[in-house]
This record gives sequence, structure tokens and C-alpha cells, in this order.
Amino acid sequence: MFLAKDGFGITAWHMASEKGQIDLLHKLWKWGKESVAQEEFNNMLFLAKDSYGSTAWHMASEKGQIEVLHKLWEWGKESVTPEGFNNMLFLAKDSYGRTAWHMASEKGQIEVLHKLWEWGKESVTPEEFNNMLFLAKDSYGRTAWHMASEKGQIEVLHKHWEWGKESVTPEEFNNMLFLARDGCERTAWYMASEKGKIEVLHKLWEWAKEVLTQEDFKNMLFLAKDG
Repeated sequence: MFLAKDGFGITAWHMASEKGQIDLLHKLWKWGKESVAQEEFNNMLFLAKDSYGSTAWHMASEKGQIEVLHKLWEWGKESVTPEGFNNMLFLAKDSYGRTAWHMASEKGQIEVLHKLWEWGKESVTPEEFNNMLFLAKDSYGRTAWHMASEKGQIEVLHKHWEWGKESVTPEEFNNMLFLARDGCERTAWYMASEKGKIEVLHKLWEWAKEVLTQEDFKNMLFLAKDG
């Protein structure tokens, strides 16, 4: 009952997390602790991935289920090792190389990003924290900044700008936001232009002028080419 998966590798815990079914999660938590071995319990609730490599944490982050994330955070700290906990919540990637940070950024889940920021700073090393939030790329070479730019998530970009300046070196910051290219050699500027995201382009223009050299600024906006 607790370990069963459907044809897409999804458990009852996955589904309840994605849909924000808090009462059901409480029941599954209680019954699971009474019924299965600790290792199976952890695998079922926190470490299990569906056919696309997503954990319950990924699903709740993408859907903005903040109450679910609070419970997963609370229960996960009780149940799995610190290493397993960090891997589950902050460092785990799905089959497309996306972390929970990527997913929440792409979908504009600001409240989720705030909690990932807060909890991540408590739990992982500064290097892991920066790699998780700002420097990590998915299987297509896209950062969370790329994704938010392409989708027009302007509020997300504001938070990345603010937090990134606090956390990474100026060189990493510039590379992350303005100069980084995905697997097809596209920058955030290219992606936003391609999708007609005018407000994003205004902000990229404004911010890039603050931090880039004139040569880098020119290369980012006017001379850069895709693959």
C-alpha cells in the first residue's frame, strides 16, 4: 500500500504532495511509521522518484504547495540522515537535471523560493547553496535565471538579482545572470527576446549596465549568437 507506484512511478505520497492534501499526508505519515521498516519509510516518503525523476519535494515546489513543503521539511529532518535530507530537498535533480529551485523559478512560485532560500542557508554548505540556487544547470544547460527570463517571471528575477548579489562572487554573478549560455548557446537575453518578454528585457538591460563591462554588455545584447 505504501510502496506501490502507478505506471508513471507515482506514489500516494507524491500525489498528496502535489495536490496539497495535508490531512492525507498526516495519515500516510502516521500509518507508514507504524507499518514499514525505517529505510522503506524514508524511501517511500522522501527519497522516492517518479518516472521523470521527481520527488514529492520537487512536485510540491513546482505547484507552490508551501504547507506541504513545511511538513516535508519538518518530517524529513526527523527521519533521514543530514546527507539524505539535503540531497532530498536541495540538491536532488529530476531526469531533466532540474532542482526544486529551477522548478519554482520557472513557475513563479515566489513563496516557495523564499523558503528554499531560508532553509537552504540553514542546511547546506555555502558552495552547495550557490550551486543549488544560482549556478546549477539542467540537462539542457539552463539555469533558473534562464527559465525565469524565458517565462517572463519578473518577480522571480528580482529575487535572484537581490539574493545572488549577496551570495556569489561578482564574476559568478555576472556569468550566472547575463553571460551564461544553455546547451544551444542561448543567453537569458536571447530567450526573453525570442519569447517577446519586454519587461524582462528592460530589467536585463538596466541590471546589466550596472555590473558588466562595456564589452561584455555589448556582447550580451547585440553580438551574442546561438548554436
